[in-house]
Amino acid sequence: MIDGIVSFLGNTGIALFDWRQLVMVVIACVLLYLALVKEFEPLLLIPIAFGMLLSNLFGSAIFNEATETEAAGLFRYFFLLDEIGILPPLIFLGVGAMTDFGPLIANPKSLLLGAGAQLGIFITFIGAILLGFNAQEAGSIAIIGGADGPTAILTCTRMAKQILPAVAIAAYSYMALVPVIQPPIMKALTTKEERNIVMKQLRPVSQKEKILFPIVVTIVVALMVPDAIPLVGMLMLGNLFKESGLTNRLSDTASNALCNIVTIMLGLAVGASAKADTFLTLQTIEIIILGVIAFGVGSAGGVLLAKFMNLFMKKENRINPLIGSAGVSAVPMAARVSQMVGQKENPKNFLLMHAMGPNVAGVIGSAVAAGILLSLFNH
Repeated sequence: MIDGIVSFLGNTGIALFDWRQLVMVVIACVLLYLALVKEFEPLLLIPIAFGMLLSNLFGSAIFNEATETEAAGLFRYFFLLDEIGILPPLIFLGVGAMTDFGPLIANPKSLLLGAGAQLGIFITFIGAILLGFNAQEAGSIAIIGGADGPTAILTCTRMAKQILPAVAIAAYSYMALVPVIQPPIMKALTTKEERNIVMKQLRPVSQKEKILFPIVVTIVVALMVPDAIPLVGMLMLGNLFKESGLTNRLSDTASNALCNIVTIMLGLAVGASAKADTFLTLQTIEIIILGVIAFGVGSAGGVLLAKFMNLFMKKENRINPLIGSAGVSAVPMAARVSQMVGQKENPKNFLLMHAMGPNVAGVIGSAVAAGILLSLFNH
């Protein structure tokens, strides 16, 4: 009887206390505070933070690997779906089914802004190399600059699985913190006059254009960067479900039930992967710092490119540089931030639909950038 009590007490969370796990629990609670109180992308941060909390509670086995005598923890199986590249493309399927590509089709110049925002990826790649990361690790870290969690995860699983937890946490955290990180950068790089630019209303886009667009983009990307097809192809398939008008049930499933299920599984797996013994390292700190640099440079790249393009445009056709920051891939968060900052300057200015063009271009651009990195270094 006494031995049983002693054994029970020895297996309690209190007896298995580890200060590193306590640090991770505190971090998880901070993320939950940001999600629940500050409402910073709760759909992302709540499952990530709670997964982190569950895997770091003292004595938790929810993320343990399988042994000869015990099965793996529940979240380890969720994480396996990330490692083998299943969940990220399914997220892209749902995003495609939820997204209107009309603003991008109506204003093809948005593609340039989406490309400009990928500057953070390539600048950070160089920085990571200089810090001593190998090419595969540097590419995986740099893709955080696209502000696209699924793309970062897929790239990292192909090239540098050993740093996946840090890369995934950084990518999703910065996606959720877009309303905090981007506005200071946008304001610092623009004048009041530029922030007040009112853009022309976008032209109507026909259904034929909307149907042809995902098919043409898929073919072009496949010819140019085949490694980007798992993401771009699923994104375009989801959009074709939406725009064809013939597959409403598939579109509804992809954009709602399937996307919600995958988001829960992916969020929990990403959060749970941040276990104290592997996460609290100098390398993780370097990755997180490089990630925020990548995201900041990407946001700045889109704004600066919009300013540069305005030098060659008539006054009535000028671009409000605030929409350039939406060229990162966080859909539709970055576009909403452009709208928010613009309306603070001019309540009558409506930039949301204009910002959706570079925002959608950023999704495609980050996937293509990932494909380029994979084709260069995944060997």
